[in-house]
Amino acid sequence: MKVLVTGASGRLAGYVVRELADKHELVLTSRRKPSDDLSGLKWIQGDICNFDDCQRMMEGIEAIQHLGAQPWPVDHPELREQAKKSGIPFDATFKTNMLGTYYLLQSAVQAGVKVFVMTGSNCALGHGYRISKDPFPIHKLPIDETHPTYPEDTYSYSKRAGEDLLASYTRSYGIRTYMTRPAGITPEERRRQMAKNAQPTGGWSSWLWCWVGSEDVASAHRLLMESADKLPPHDVYFLNSNDTTALETSQELVEKYRPDLMPMFLEGYMKGNQSFLSNEKLKKAVGWEHKTSWRIYL
Repeated sequence: MKVLVTGASGRLAGYVVRELADKHELVLTSRRKPSDDLSGLKWIQGDICNFDDCQRMMEGIEAIQHLGAQPWPVDHPELREQAKKSGIPFDATFKTNMLGTYYLLQSAVQAGVKVFVMTGSNCALGHGYRISKDPFPIHKLPIDETHPTYPEDTYSYSKRAGEDLLASYTRSYGIRTYMTRPAGITPEERRRQMAKNAQPTGGWSSWLWCWVGSEDVASAHRLLMESADKLPPHDVYFLNSNDTTALETSQELVEKYRPDLMPMFLEGYMKGNQSFLSNEKLKKAVGWEHKTSWRIYL
């Protein structure tokens, strides 16, 4: 297939490109030039927040791997000063993640693109970046795709709303759309650092100690794209490792910091360091496996 990869200058793009390059013709797009190791591939400089640019990217494209995004809520009360220092406009998260995705979908439909795979986020749950400071309400453990979502910030909201936007385009136009919910995308150098800095936890983490290997995100995106004709026309999948980033077992974390959750803790099912987010749906859908580990460096 001829595949458009957005966000080509981002940290995930190289992994997705390497995963796809042997079997597919790739076209990269981003505002900034990609890294030198991707220089042999066709690159279209463009901004997904510009509709003309999006249309220009679509020539001959059969599938899209949409990786481009603003990866944190720049208008969050606790992060706004950081964004200002970096020169990022206050509306960058909402504009890029919502309007940019809309422009890309609209252009894809007009061009007859068949498959659209998008990197979302586990933040769609709303468990991180809490503005109100109210605890995220957990209804079941492990958390799966049926769990209610409670986003408060623009990043989490944009990822959750993006899922509905993709679904609406599938219903309306028949384009097959798939959204992943990766958690803490982690390359090998960071995994080594995680092991080097590992120490006992000091309290409950609203982020639930979730992570996923960069290579494993890439393989999931390839499998979803290549299996599209065997999947539901639209779906959403948690994309995270089998384990947590904690040294303690998951049961120990709940017993120590959130004993109120013990009645819903599936003892016997959640074993050892098992993740609080379930990746079973993705595994069953496309045979995906999480192959990387940070614990081998302990």
